[in-house]
Amino acid sequence: MHAGSQLKSVKNRVDQVDEENFVYGYTLIEGDALVMEKLEYVSYEVKFEAAEDGGSKNKMVSKYHTKGDFALQEEDIKAGREKALGMYKVVEAYLLQNPDAYA
Repeated sequence: MHAGSQLKSVKNRVDQVDEENFVYGYTLIEGDALVMEKLEYVSYEVKFEAAEDGGSKNKMVSKYHTKGDFALQEEDIKAGREKALGMYKVVEAYLLQNPDAYA
């Protein structure tokens, strides 16, 4: 994890890679991001689309699978969204600085 991150480890499972439609699905199955007594796992589906400015944008759907009768609060969902966005920003910054890494 990057410096300053509250997370020490995460483990994801890749569920779907659809190169034709630019869709990527994965599931967070282990790690600090899961509050183990509350969440069983979190699944994500990310779809990349062309942006008008010539770049790209993505849309992400997150599905939280809780344990037992636990109900997530809106602030929990917002915190998870911010963590995911932070990860994307780190990856984006790396790729912009290292264009040969994905060429």
